[in-house]
Amino acid sequence: MERTIRVTGRGKISVKPDTIQLSIGASGVFTEYSEAVKRSSEDTELIREAIERAELDSKELKTVRFTVDPEYEGYQDENNNWKQRFVGYRYQHGMYIRFPNDNDILGRVMYELSECPVNVDFSVVHTVKDTEAVKNALLGKAVSDSKEKAAVLAQAATVRLGDIVNIDYSWGELEIYARPMGKMALGAPMMDMAREKRSLDINIEAEDIDVQDTVTVVW
Repeated sequence: MERTIRVTGRGKISVKPDTIQLSIGASGVFTEYSEAVKRSSEDTELIREAIERAELDSKELKTVRFTVDPEYEGYQDENNNWKQRFVGYRYQHGMYIRFPNDNDILGRVMYELSECPVNVDFSVVHTVKDTEAVKNALLGKAVSDSKEKAAVLAQAATVRLGDIVNIDYSWGELEIYARPMGKMALGAPMMDMAREKRSLDINIEAEDIDVQDTVTVVW
């Protein structure tokens, strides 16, 4: 019977975020399907113009989701029975843009989006530009951890650790995000002050991002 040692190693590192990912959502409801599609295109162009006014390249604005679906609303008829009626077609366009971790840039972009004549919502996460480097560093640490554990087990069992016969690693998507900002309410006084310099005063410092991953090695 072949004897093996199977060990799962864990890699952990902390990385300093160097990139901001700003997610932007736009939506609207219109009576006709064609009008919803047309307005979605026009609204997207207005958002791109806002991005350009914030001194960023609008070509970096990427779409992650676009839908146009019928929308209904509930109501009670004269007999107090709940029914649904057609309202129109809602378009939803989810986008994001990435730029360096700079509060001045973030302030300009958020201001321009807030002044944009489109129904938008946005959220901010901090991440790293080179995610592959982080993944590779984690993988190396996980393998080293598994080797150290395997050596301890082999010594305790008074056996010799042989060659690696198998490495099991799931190449899943690794989330490397920090979310230091909650939803921001942009009240009138804040926007009045911001209009003087076309930027919002934002002073946030995202904490280092703790990430971890595992790999299983068989000797």
